[in-house]
Amino acid sequence: MAQALGGEIVNADSMQVYRDLRILTARPSPQDLERARHHLFGHVDAATSCSAGMWARQAAQAIADIAAREEVAIVVGGTGLYFRALSEGLSPVPEVPNDVRAAVRRRCEEIGSEAFRAELLARDPGAARLSPADVQRHIRAAEVLEATGRPLAEFQSMARESLIPTLAAKIVIEPDRETLYRDCDARFDRMLAAGALEEARAFKGRALDPSLPAMKALGVAELVSHLQGQMTLADAAELAKRNTRRFAKRQLTWFRNQTPDWPRASGPAEAVRVLERQLSAAAAKKT
Repeated sequence: MAQALGGEIVNADSMQVYRDLRILTARPSPQDLERARHHLFGHVDAATSCSAGMWARQAAQAIADIAAREEVAIVVGGTGLYFRALSEGLSPVPEVPNDVRAAVRRRCEEIGSEAFRAELLARDPGAARLSPADVQRHIRAAEVLEATGRPLAEFQSMARESLIPTLAAKIVIEPDRETLYRDCDARFDRMLAAGALEEARAFKGRALDPSLPAMKALGVAELVSHLQGQMTLADAAELAKRNTRRFAKRQLTWFRNQTPDWPRASGPAEAVRVLERQLSAAAAKKT
């Protein structure tokens, strides 16, 4: 796609940002990297939590740099919240230091989610709007409160910060369900053949906090379970494929609900044609 459009690729996949998981997140191959310039792939250590805000600011800078070279920035990935943060802007929530994140997560693990919610509500009554079952949102609210002394809702009510002028062209690649699932299965087989098990073994050896985002990468938990003797490799692979198919289905649902006005394409070739038409129309408006 980058070759066809003559641009540079900016990653918008929340797992491909992590350095440790080249194979299990299907990062671009060395051959791909030779064909076009790539940005924001494998630049974050897995011990760090890369938020949508952190990514969006980095992406905005990458896009500005690409524009300064008079090239087209092609933002590619399946993390819908990343696209939303980039295109719609961000609430001015300060970045939370890693040590604060770690301390808050440890506290939740130590006392349990119910007591953790009670502690949060004592300091931030507005957090009562959160579903008691949504532990991650409670942790996020507590992190911001601990780091800033102010409720998360206070920041969220502020005007959003615009990061880029506009998206000149948009596309959602939406293959038919049978093709999508077949590709999901084949993708995991390629990962195993490329050394995914060895990558999972090395990743497991880091003994990272299980609540970190990178620990939720598809295939990690399943292969680690195999390495711990809890299931065969064949069973781990089948479970990983099933979880990947389910995740892909949720992604399609998200984009269908959240980006109903974006054009659709069944595959990359059609996507290039649609994008070329949009870019031509955008260029014509400038003249």
